[in-house]
Amino acid sequence: MYKAPVDDIAFALKKVAGLEAAMEQGLLGELTPDLLDAVLEEAGRFAGEEIAPLADVGDREGTSVKDGVVTTPTGWKALYENWSAGGWNALTGPEEYGGQGLPTSLSAAVFEMWNSASMGFAIGPTLTVGAVEALEAHGSDELKATYLEKLVTGAWMGTMNLTEPQAGSDLSALKTKAERADDGSYRIFGQKIYITYGEHDFTDNIVHLVLARLPDAPAGVKGISLFLVPKFLVNADGSLGRRNDAFCHSVEHKLGIHGSPTCTMIYGDGSVDGEEAGAVGYLIGEENRGLACMFTMMNNARLLVGVQGIGVAEAAFQKALDYARERRQGRATRLAKNPEAGGQMSPILDHPDVARMLLTMKSLTGAVRAITYACGHATDMAKAHRADAETAAAWKERANLLTPIAKAFSTDVGVEVASLGIQVHGGMGFVEETGAARLLRDARIAPIYEGTNGIQAIDLVARKIGQSGGEAVRRYFAELDETIEAVRGQNEAAFGETGDALAAAMADLRETTEFLSNATAAKDMDTALAGATPYLRLFGLTAGAVYLAKAALADTARTERAHLARFMAENLLSETGALKRQVVGGAASLAAAHSILQ
Repeated sequence: MYKAPVDDIAFALKKVAGLEAAMEQGLLGELTPDLLDAVLEEAGRFAGEEIAPLADVGDREGTSVKDGVVTTPTGWKALYENWSAGGWNALTGPEEYGGQGLPTSLSAAVFEMWNSASMGFAIGPTLTVGAVEALEAHGSDELKATYLEKLVTGAWMGTMNLTEPQAGSDLSALKTKAERADDGSYRIFGQKIYITYGEHDFTDNIVHLVLARLPDAPAGVKGISLFLVPKFLVNADGSLGRRNDAFCHSVEHKLGIHGSPTCTMIYGDGSVDGEEAGAVGYLIGEENRGLACMFTMMNNARLLVGVQGIGVAEAAFQKALDYARERRQGRATRLAKNPEAGGQMSPILDHPDVARMLLTMKSLTGAVRAITYACGHATDMAKAHRADAETAAAWKERANLLTPIAKAFSTDVGVEVASLGIQVHGGMGFVEETGAARLLRDARIAPIYEGTNGIQAIDLVARKIGQSGGEAVRRYFAELDETIEAVRGQNEAAFGETGDALAAAMADLRETTEFLSNATAAKDMDTALAGATPYLRLFGLTAGAVYLAKAALADTARTERAHLARFMAENLLSETGALKRQVVGGAASLAAAHSILQ
């Protein structure tokens, strides 16, 4: 059963991401080390004792829909009510609307625990948190007064409605229509697909954030508006009114996250008796500027999807480690170090190849944990320095730079680590009994939704490394260099060749960054985009390995974390050289071979 690694999470937040220093400087409001520890301890308890026992129930039962009514798995409604009553949905929400105003980085940490316990459950609240942020930033005072407190407290849940059958990643192809009504509201008509928690039985109202196009809107993404469309309209006194013309048509039968209802939503087909067709919607922000509003929600969601990768990876590692300690097979080469074992077979943990897989799982999980927490911390620091425009802008650029890496590298690692977990289990991993297969099935969606990982790589190369003429990425590399030099200055045997391996990886990262920046500047986008995905992995591996070394330097006990940092540096960072060759020299062969596909 999953047990939250509270000590590792707290250490990564305080010592690696930077929360300890920020709390000392008073930059995180009322957050203190004691409060931080208390939140993490209780979150870990709730995840392990209340969410995790229902994960397999959700996987087996899934969700069902009948006449537009969705039923979630046994026990999940009560679980959500307990979770919400515990104040977890309000963790980062604005205090004036019932929130606790705590940092985004802390939210990332507790969402890691929710996702380790059950990714299918945790994805629902993830979108509500994003809806709160979008509404707070762009909603009218009237909309905030009506909806924000209910969303912050978790009394109502939020959704994000972008995708349509003909419009996946290319939102310029959206066809959902919006028509102006005489009372200042709008009527929404169209179909949305793959809407996570689009209908459910957790709350008595659901607040949909829907992208749609007005009749006189410009073509393309410049003609998209964002609307708030409630499941039930809200009366002036705050009570629920009539049902809106927004219904779930069906739920998808998916590879994983079975407990999460992924819905096809129909807006405005006249399903409400006695009412004219059209789902009542309310404009968020300005007409034809909805994509900018939605990106507030999407950026939050991308960070928390990256957290899903960490959560699944941690759960897969724990499950594999427990199995490897218990399962005995053959005689390991290290058996002589354990003479009490006598003639018994060895735990598979003692076989070098199994140990290699487990250490790969642990080091990659720790690496993406640090990257993602650092991304959340950058967002927090941008908010904390609002009075200093220059400092706030620098932190915002740091968050922008790390977001595609946190989303894409973390979710790739989630799949990779979950797959290794099955391998450690051997044949038992391939059957459903152990639960290792469920983790891989659940993890596989995360590299796809909230912008595929290929899109994240394009964003990193085409936009993020060029911020402020490249100054943002140079500042970040300078910080990584400080850690590398500190490691190289150590004489401790536990670090081995870590410093040299990190320096070599940083050289690869710098060379590829310059190569892709030059290609982008020259408008040679075929070359830049051909190398984008391997570049993102190279970036993630390097930054993650440096963060593991930073953790080792900050640990007074040092040896265990130093050994882990050394393992990643000396075993996994050799990949950066191959990735560099792919980035710098792969475009021509890709173009030449493309004809094979036509």
